[in-house]
Amino acid sequence: MTRKTLIIVRHPPHGSSWAREGIEAVLVGGALGVPVDVLFDGDGIFCLLPGQEAGALGQKGTLPMLKAFPMYDIDTVLVSRPALEARGLKADALAIDGDVVEPRDCLAHYHSILTF
Repeated sequence: MTRKTLIIVRHPPHGSSWAREGIEAVLVGGALGVPVDVLFDGDGIFCLLPGQEAGALGQKGTLPMLKAFPMYDIDTVLVSRPALEARGLKADALAIDGDVVEPRDCLAHYHSILTF
């Protein structure tokens, strides 16, 4: 098994700092050369929608950070199929491309898993 890390973002982009911190962890891993993938699950998939501007509390939007993934060699973005379906969303409505997956089917492929 490759010593790869999966970072799961489960929180929405606004209301707390969890999603932003998760995305920052992905970018830090990429900057340090750590093999890292990211899975957006639960309300975390709202981070992937277009139009993510600053939140009501002045929180920065997450979309610019997501668009930086290729510069940090983050090639694998996973999107939870059950999370999309539960929220009535389609993958083609997302602002960045990702592989739609069943989370339980891919978790065993990772050495470390961090959840935000």
